[in-house]
Amino acid sequence: MSPARPEPTRHQDNGTWLVQFTDRVLVVCPRCGGRALVAPLPHLAPPKYFSALLFRRRRLTCTGCGAVAEWTAGQRGRGLVGAVPGGTEDPFFRRPLWLQTRCAGRILWAYDARHVDALTDYVGARLRERHASPTMAMFARLPGWMKSAARRDEVLAGLASLRALADRSSPADRPAIAHERGDRPRHHGSLFFGDPS
Repeated sequence: MSPARPEPTRHQDNGTWLVQFTDRVLVVCPRCGGRALVAPLPHLAPPKYFSALLFRRRRLTCTGCGAVAEWTAGQRGRGLVGAVPGGTEDPFFRRPLWLQTRCAGRILWAYDARHVDALTDYVGARLRERHASPTMAMFARLPGWMKSAARRDEVLAGLASLRALADRSSPADRPAIAHERGDRPRHHGSLFFGDPS
């Protein structure tokens, strides 16, 4: 079990994008229903720009049953069509996220433990400072119910349950809410020309 994280009093948003948390995505295994991992292929060099993570080849692996699958970005003409992050499905294989729970009458989700920790730091902060444009920044785009001081304790409790769930992997640990809903975000047609490495 992970040690308790100290509650920060101040959070500084330097423009972190959601795509930065797509390097490791915990999902429900399509074969056994346990926890599987979606990550870039291991032999690839780190990308020059984090946005290239949406175009990189991925592998889904489950240590519980040995399931393996690979994802490659689609093509439109000579360009690659990137994945679109957000929602309760992973952006690559469209599998239900392993880390999701009901919270404040809605669904609280995260890609992995690092994502949960970043959200916990933001939600738990009493003072939030923005040092970047909110256009694509993850924290600025969070729904109002997650940012509300009135819901802070409820959201922090939900994030604590997600953090504990990140350490579990058997099919019996699968959250009841983690099933296919088809609620991924609308595709906005991101294209990339060149090598996504």
